[in-house]
Amino acid sequence: MSDRALQIVQRSFTMRIRAESWRDGELLAADIPVTDGGEDLDRSLAVPERVSLTVPVRDRGVTWDPGPDSGHPLAAYGQQVRILYGIDVGGSWEWIDRGWFLITESSAEGDTVSVTAQGLLTWIDEAKFVAPFQPSGSLASTVRGLVEPALTVEFGGGLTDRPVPVGMQWDDDRMAGLTEVLDAWGADAHVTPAGTLLVEALTDSGPPVLSLTDGRGGTVMRWQGSTTRDGAFSCVVAQGEDPWGNQLQGVAYDQDSRSPYFYGGPFNPLPVPYVFSSPLMTTVDQCRTGAQTTLQRLRRTASRRLGVTMVPHPGLTTGDIVTATGAGLSNTPCVIESMSLPYSPSEMNLAIRVL
Repeated sequence: MSDRALQIVQRSFTMRIRAESWRDGELLAADIPVTDGGEDLDRSLAVPERVSLTVPVRDRGVTWDPGPDSGHPLAAYGQQVRILYGIDVGGSWEWIDRGWFLITESSAEGDTVSVTAQGLLTWIDEAKFVAPFQPSGSLASTVRGLVEPALTVEFGGGLTDRPVPVGMQWDDDRMAGLTEVLDAWGADAHVTPAGTLLVEALTDSGPPVLSLTDGRGGTVMRWQGSTTRDGAFSCVVAQGEDPWGNQLQGVAYDQDSRSPYFYGGPFNPLPVPYVFSSPLMTTVDQCRTGAQTTLQRLRRTASRRLGVTMVPHPGLTTGDIVTATGAGLSNTPCVIESMSLPYSPSEMNLAIRVL
């Protein structure tokens, strides 16, 4: 986003949505007449993105009810919508690319068509193995083997590739295999606005992209959620096996004193483990990395969140770092775990986690 647009979204502004429909590289519709909708992101989910669109049945002589037409722009047979969020910057529009989404359902009722779409990881999630998959080569080539050609894979910095052990296999769940590789590698993956899968070192750090203050500019912050001990843990145990069959393990303890589950704290003075195993970890260091990665990933859902209601900011996405002032916090770094961005003039909701 330009500096001008960043200034404008700090207050009320004029927006519009432009939605395109594509299938197999062919543009089917350049400007779907979206009257309402929104985007929900939650990075704790296997497929983090959900999009809903409301479209009139007829507009400017065009019928937007797909009916039985498998090639219609809003049909759910491989059609993708590309969403661009427009901001009026004074006489012109600046378009922010929100990404590509696979249409999963569309239905007409009365005068409107309701469209549901999900992130492109839907392809991986629904494509179970026809036969057992035996990885070979390296972790990077295994990731490519699991997701390409559905998604093109890009690798970011901070990762060191290594060979995968022989003799392992996944029987049916492709997405579970991808998650196992990422955990063992200390990596995270997300679909970029360009529609590629970016694999990079897992981290919840970086410079803040926005400062949030309770009561300023219509921003409201409130602690949210209930509490439970069910499924809670204070450490992660990652188990592997070396080339000679010896069992290995690495442990990562929750040592953040701000965490309600930190090891040795009032939650439980004894360790409460979450245990997982993978043959992809063949050294103690790899087990320790896998344990730390899994601890970070699971804390995205186990930690208490702060709910934020604010003026929509189309430049934000999950994983962004922000600072929060209010609800007992003072310029505290937080990470966006989930968010809802409306596609019509309304309020935006965030769920942020204190780092």
